Amino acid sequence: MIEQIFILNNSTSLSNPIFDISEVAVGQHLYWQIGDYQVHGQVLITSWIVLGSVIIFTLLANSNLKPLPVGLQNFTELVTEFIRDLAKTQIGEEEYLKWVPFLGTIFIFVFVSNWAGALLPWRLIELPNGELAAPTNDINTTVSLALLTSISYFYAGIRKKGLGYFKRYIQPVVFLLPLNVLEDFSKPLSLSFRLFGNILADELIVGVLVALVPLFVPIPLMLLGVFTSAIQALVFATLAGAYIGESVEDHH
Repeated sequence: MIEQIFILNNSTSLSNPIFDISEVAVGQHLYWQIGDYQVHGQVLITSWIVLGSVIIFTLLANSNLKPLPVGLQNFTELVTEFIRDLAKTQIGEEEYLKWVPFLGTIFIFVFVSNWAGALLPWRLIELPNGELAAPTNDINTTVSLALLTSISYFYAGIRKKGLGYFKRYIQPVVFLLPLNVLEDFSKPLSLSFRLFGNILADELIVGVLVALVPLFVPIPLMLLGVFTSAIQALVFATLAGAYIGESVEDHH
């Protein structure tokens, strides 16, 4: 039986309010103690598996590069071209190349994480507490990715325009300053909760149906989950590119 509850861990008496907020979690978790901090162990395990799989696949595919790509090299070059086209479309010809590695990393990590949650039977592996799931099934992962995106588009704008980047907050008129500031704060929230909510909902629905009707009925929903998982990775990378493109855009 899958129990999904909101819990607030107040295990330390001398706690910072910010850390208290960061400890809000969904579901039961395997906690690892690292110094004075607790981390979600199952998220680190699945994240390492995803990263290790991507690294191993990449090394195998590109260990013997050929002028005319074949096999896995052909696939990796296809993915690279796709990410370059996405970056070029969202950021523009002048700036896009330097952001291809960032957008590629974001897209591949989210894509493989989502598919790992949709295709791998993580729940067959028993843990002392909690259960394994896609890394993007944890709010901490999606918030981290969203904050990295926010830092990136601020960096991109300030790197190109200097302090003049902040003029955008009073454009086209000064009284829109609060709304423009609020917009930048809402971007990481929408990025993180969109991805987290979709992946969590998909895994919950499939999990409940597998428990109630274990044969055949959940299969169409699992296939739909594979499709929506890929779409969510594309949406996240596209929005990240769009935000970076907006920050480096020249406003006249």
